[in-house]
Amino acid sequence: MAHYFQERPQAAGRPGVVTLVLPDLHLRLRTDSGMFSPDRIDPGTRVLLESVPPPPATGDLLDLGCGYGPIALTMASRAPEATVWAVDVNRRALDLCAENATAAGLYKVRTAHADEMPADVRFSAIWSNPAIRIGKTALHDMLTRWLDRLAPGGAAYLVVQKHLGSDSLQRWLRDEGRPTARVASRSSYRILKVEAKG
Repeated sequence: MAHYFQERPQAAGRPGVVTLVLPDLHLRLRTDSGMFSPDRIDPGTRVLLESVPPPPATGDLLDLGCGYGPIALTMASRAPEATVWAVDVNRRALDLCAENATAAGLYKVRTAHADEMPADVRFSAIWSNPAIRIGKTALHDMLTRWLDRLAPGGAAYLVVQKHLGSDSLQRWLRDEGRPTARVASRSSYRILKVEAKG
C-alpha cells in the first residue's frame, strides 16, 4: 500500500467504482489502483463521516489526504456555500477527486497538490483520515504543517485506528500545545478533535 502516498503511482490502472451511502447522501465515486482503499470506502473514513458534526457553512474547509474524494465530497454536500480544498500528493487521486466532484455537481471542491496549495488560505475545519503508515516523523511534519493553518476557532477531526497509535498521537498533539480530545470511538477507530492553538 506504500504507493498510495507517492506523487505518481507506478501501479497499472485498474478503474473501479465504489458507492458511499450515508443518511444524508448517496455518491458513486470512480476509483483506480495506486490510491488509498480503491475497492471500498475505508471503515475509518466511514466512522469519521458518520461521527463528526456538520462542517462550518461557509469559509474554507480542508480534506487532508483526499484520495478519490469521499471526505471532500461529503463536506461539500453538507456545506454547499463553503469552499472545500481536497489536498493530496497523489496526482492520480487528485484527478479522480476532481472528476467525482464534477460528476456530483459539487463545483466548490478545489483539488490541489500539497505543495501547490495557496499559502494564504486558512481553514475553518479540517477532516482527515491521515496516512499513518508514512511513518511517525513524516506524519508529525504533515500534521504540523496543516494544523498550523487552522483559522482561529477552527478545529480538525482526525480518524485514527487505536492499534496504529491514536492514543500516542493524541498525547503528542497535546504536548505540541494543541487542545485535543477523543470525541467518538467505534470498533477500533478513534475520532480526535484538534483545536487551533490559542
